[in-house]
Amino acid sequence: MSITQNLNIVPFVSVDNMMKLVLTVGIDTFLTELADTIEEDFLRWESFDKTARIASHSQDGVIELMPTSDGQLYGFKYVNGHPKNTRQGRQTVTAFGVLSDVGNGYPMLLSEMTILTALRTASTSALAAKYLARKDARSMAIIGNGAQSEFQARAFKAILGVDHLRLYDIDPQASLKCQQNLKAQGFKITICESAEEAVEGADIITTVTADKQYATILTDNMVGPGVHINAVGGDCPGKTELHGDILLRSDIFVEYPPQTRIEGEIQQLSQDHPVFELWQVMAGRIEGRRTDRQITLFDSVGFAIEDFSALRYVRSKLSATGLYAELDLLADPDEPRDLYGMLLRCEASMEGRATALTQDA
Repeated sequence: MSITQNLNIVPFVSVDNMMKLVLTVGIDTFLTELADTIEEDFLRWESFDKTARIASHSQDGVIELMPTSDGQLYGFKYVNGHPKNTRQGRQTVTAFGVLSDVGNGYPMLLSEMTILTALRTASTSALAAKYLARKDARSMAIIGNGAQSEFQARAFKAILGVDHLRLYDIDPQASLKCQQNLKAQGFKITICESAEEAVEGADIITTVTADKQYATILTDNMVGPGVHINAVGGDCPGKTELHGDILLRSDIFVEYPPQTRIEGEIQQLSQDHPVFELWQVMAGRIEGRRTDRQITLFDSVGFAIEDFSALRYVRSKLSATGLYAELDLLADPDEPRDLYGMLLRCEASMEGRATALTQDA
């Protein structure tokens, strides 16, 4: 099944089709190929339009738009972050995205991105760790065992070979859920009673908590030499996970500094505190990890280019799988200037059907 050539019909990937697509491709393959696509786009970082996400904050959460373009394609994601949602049985984060043709402005894809965001976040985390963690890193502490945790674990195993997980969450049921979901994936899993216990002996520390507050999930004494920190949960103003002293001891790598200084762990630091851009490490312009005792920190907040890559990757899989619906989303009058005429023709058609029904009755 090939993607339709009718420009007013837009391929739509629903939640159901996204799940089927991921499972058809294979979770590990999907995560690995998605990481490769993200890396391809990071290596042409300078060709993209870049702007910090456009955010509307409230006391309950945030709604954001994340746009970018490489001059050929344009992509954006709509995403929210509402930590209180879980108390009402709702997701903390939901999202959808659009990929469009810059040449004519027509959408080429509309897709759910709640599941896809979890996958792209995990792929980006593992991709960063490929450049920043020690090469022998095989154990990871995951502090915060909610919706993102299993995706993070699968990505780190598929891309780096991490096979030992040390789990901690303030809700023990979350850790048990994570353990159960991953039991058949070849991990050695240890459920811990504190964050301090979780980080003992871990080569990589992933923090992925949800509460919108200045929090101290990791204190300075918990981070030893050689550790790579994958800080995922702090992703908006007023929301952090790490004690400031950890930042002062670490080499900090970010996606897009103007955004991360507002939203990331580095909002705790002065605006002139040095940070390094991840794309420059991938491109070989700067060094990532230099020694086995260096503490590296990926201050991850998520950036629009990663979502662009994810949409581009998903679209590349549609023709072979057929896992999409066709949306009649765009008006397509016979004469482009006669949009009103479409209404008249629709009206005539409706009247014709009504007349036929009356005659049949």
